[in-house]
Amino acid sequence: MVNQLKSLPAIDKLLQAELLAQLVTEVGHSSVKLEAREQIVKLRGLILSNDESALVWLSSPNFMDELCHKIASAVEAQFASTLIPVFNLTGTVVHTNLGRANLPTEAVDSMISAATNATNLEFDLSTGKRGDRDSHLEHAICEITGAEAATVVNNNAAAVLLVLNTLASGKDVIISRGELVEIGGAFRIPDVMKSANCVLKEVGTTNRTHLKDYAAAINSDTGLLMKVHTSNYEIRGFTNSVAESDLSLLSKTEGIPFVSDLGSGSLVDLRQYGLPYEPTVKDVLQMGPDLLTFSGDKLLGGPQAGIIVGKQEFIDRVKNNPLKRALRVDKITLSALLSVINLYKDPQRLNMRLPLLADLSRSVAEIEEVAEQVLAPLVKTLEGKAKVKLLACKSQIGSGALPLDRMESRSLCLTPIAEKGETDQALQKLAADFRSLPKPVVGRIHDSSLLLDLRCLRDVDGFLQQLDLFSVK
Repeated sequence: MVNQLKSLPAIDKLLQAELLAQLVTEVGHSSVKLEAREQIVKLRGLILSNDESALVWLSSPNFMDELCHKIASAVEAQFASTLIPVFNLTGTVVHTNLGRANLPTEAVDSMISAATNATNLEFDLSTGKRGDRDSHLEHAICEITGAEAATVVNNNAAAVLLVLNTLASGKDVIISRGELVEIGGAFRIPDVMKSANCVLKEVGTTNRTHLKDYAAAINSDTGLLMKVHTSNYEIRGFTNSVAESDLSLLSKTEGIPFVSDLGSGSLVDLRQYGLPYEPTVKDVLQMGPDLLTFSGDKLLGGPQAGIIVGKQEFIDRVKNNPLKRALRVDKITLSALLSVINLYKDPQRLNMRLPLLADLSRSVAEIEEVAEQVLAPLVKTLEGKAKVKLLACKSQIGSGALPLDRMESRSLCLTPIAEKGETDQALQKLAADFRSLPKPVVGRIHDSSLLLDLRCLRDVDGFLQQLDLFSVK
C-alpha cells in the first residue's frame, strides 16, 4: 500500500502532461490544479480503503493518460455552458421554454458588433452630450407602426407593469372579466396590476362585456381603461367584447387614458404568408388607444423585449417613471431589435430572411422532403427499440398566439417496443435518450408515442450525425 501511495503522480507532473498543459492555457492554472489535486485525494482514499478497482487501475499502463482525461473531462464540465442549442421538434414554433424566436443573421451580427465595441448607446455624437437609448430604434418602430412615439423595456410583462404604474398608480383600472388572462409561469394580469399599485376593477362577465359596463364603472377613482388581447385562449359561442375604437371614444369622452395590451404583437398581416389573421400593431393603433404594448420575441421574431407605442405625451410620462431605468434593455438587445425591425422594410423577402416566418410559412412539401431524408436512418437506428412511421400532424405558433389555429405539418411517430406494462417507462427513456444527445432533440409525447414534428428541423445533417451516438446507448 505504501508503494502504491508513493506511485501516485505529483500534481506538477500531472500539469506537465500535454492534455492538461493545453487545458491550462485555455481555462487557467488554478482550475486544472484544483481538479488534479481532488482526483489524487480521491485515489489516495481508495488506496487506503484497499479498493480493488483503484489498485488495478493504478497498475494499468494507461493509468496516467486515463487520469489526465478524467481530470480534463471534469474541468471542461465546470466551464461548459448549461445553456445549449437544442432541436425544437415539439411542433410549437415559438416555444417559450426553448427560447422563443430564433434571430436572423443580421441581428446576430449586430449583437456581436455592439457587444465587442464601445457604442454611442446614450451619447449624441452631433452634440457631444448625453443621448437617449430609445433614439436608436424609436423612428424605425414608429415608421412601421404609425405611432407618434415608442420606448422599449425588457419584456412585455414589464411594459404592462410600467404603463400601469405610470398612468394609474393608486387608481382603478377597468378591464373586462374575460380578459383577466394568465400567461406562462402562472403570471396573471391581476397580479401585474397589484404589483403596479393599481386597483383592479373588472366589468362584464367571462363571455360577454359591453361598452355600457365600462361606462358605468367609471368614477373619480378611475385611472385608465384597459383591454388585453386574449392571445392564449379563445371563447366561442354566445360572446361579446368591446372594440378598441369604442373604448377609445369612451376614454376621450371621460378624459381618461386607454391602454391596449396586444401580447404577441404582429407587425405584418400574416395572411399574406398563408397564416391565420392576427391583428397587427398598426391596425390596433388606428383604433385609438393612447398606448399599446406588445412582445419583441413572439410574432415579431426578435429578441426578448417589451415594446410600448402610442401618443407622445404618454410615452414621455412612461420614460420619466423611475421604474423605466430598472426595466430598460441593453445595447445588445437594442441592436438586435433594430436589425429585425429593419427587415420589415423589405416585406417581399421577409419570410425568407426572418427565421420565425420561414418556419411558420414552411410548406408541407418542404417538410416532407426533410422527412424523406431522416425517416430511413431513424428506422435503422431504432431497430428493435421503437417502431417509426411518418404521420400528418398539426404545428402551432406558440407563446399564446392564435391558440386555436394549427398548421399542416409532418412528424415522425416513435412508438417504443416494450413488454406489457413497461410501455410508459420505455417511452420516457426514449424521450430522455433523445434529450441526452450532444444537441438534444426535444419532441412531444402523445398517445403513447414520441412525436418529432419536422417543421423546425433545418440542420438535417447535424440531426443525422447524432444518430450514431444514439445507437450505442
